[in-house]
Amino acid sequence: MELEDIYRRDLNLLIALRVLLEEGSVSKAAIRLSLSQSAMSRVLGRLRSLTGDPLFTRHGQQLIPTQRALELNAQLTAPLDTLRHVLSPEEFDPAKCEQSFKIATTDYAMQTILPFALPRIYEEAPGLSLEFAPLQHDQLMRQLTSEGCDMAICRPTGPVDPLQSDRLGLVSVFCMVSKHHPLADKALTLEDYLAYPHAVIAISDGVKALIDEALRGHPEPKLALRAYHLEAAVAMLDSLPLIITVPADLAYLVGEKYDLVIKPLPFDFKPFDYSLIWHPRTEHSAAQVWLRNLIKEECSRLIDTRIKDMGFV
Repeated sequence: MELEDIYRRDLNLLIALRVLLEEGSVSKAAIRLSLSQSAMSRVLGRLRSLTGDPLFTRHGQQLIPTQRALELNAQLTAPLDTLRHVLSPEEFDPAKCEQSFKIATTDYAMQTILPFALPRIYEEAPGLSLEFAPLQHDQLMRQLTSEGCDMAICRPTGPVDPLQSDRLGLVSVFCMVSKHHPLADKALTLEDYLAYPHAVIAISDGVKALIDEALRGHPEPKLALRAYHLEAAVAMLDSLPLIITVPADLAYLVGEKYDLVIKPLPFDFKPFDYSLIWHPRTEHSAAQVWLRNLIKEECSRLIDTRIKDMGFV
C-alpha cells in the first residue's frame, strides 16, 4: 500500500481498536475516548468495514475479539509504541548524550568566554562532542543552515531575523602597548591614540566599525598592521610602537601573558552586546535547549562579573 493510500485511511480507527480490545466494552471504550456510546458503535462499524472482519462477538456485555482482531492487536504494538515516543515531549539526559554540536564562534569567544563554560559542559555531558567553526558575520545565515552549525557566539553586526538570539552580556574594549612604548607610562589621550600606529587583528575586526563610529569627525587612526592572529601582532610590539585595541577581558588575558600595558580608551565608547544566535530549526530541540541554556548561564555570569570588575557599569 502506498503512502497516499494510507493517508486516505482513518488511522484513528486503529487507536479505537486497541482501546476496544483493552476495555472489552463499547461503553467503557466510549468513555475513554470521550465519545457517546452510539458514536463508539459507529466507530466499531467503520473498523469492521476497514478490516473486512467482525473483530468482536458478544458474550453478554463483554466483547470477545476474533482471531483477526488479536492478530491486528499484536501487529499494532510496535507502531503504536513508536507513535507514543514520537509524539511525546522529547526528554534529554546530558549524561547519556553522545551527540555532536557545531558552534560558529569568534576567536575572542574561544579565548575568553567558552573556556569557562566547557568544564561544566563536559562534566554534565562527558560523551558530548563539540566542533568550533570560524564565524563569518556576512555568512551567518548560511553557517546556521547549509553548513550545519547549531549556534553562533558573536557580536551581531546587524539584524539577525529570522534567526533567534539571546543576549550573553556586555563587552567593552581596551588598548594594549608594550612596556617600551612611548605611551607606556603616560595616560593615553585621544591625540596620542590618533597619532601612533595601530595593529588590527581579526579578533577585533568586528569592533573596528564601532571604534570608527565613536571617532566620527576625527582623523582615522593610522593602520600599520592587519593580522589574523593576535600573537602575530603582539610579536611586532617590540619592533613598532603599535597600539592594539581588543575586547577588554582579552586585553587583560593577553596583557598578563605577554607582560603588556593595558590602557582604557581615551574617548567615550559604549560597551556592546555579545549574543548567542541559532536557527529556528533547532528552537525546540531538547539537546540544543540544554546546551544553549548552559552556555548562556555560564558565559553571562562570566561577562557580568568582568564588566563589573572592570568598571564598565
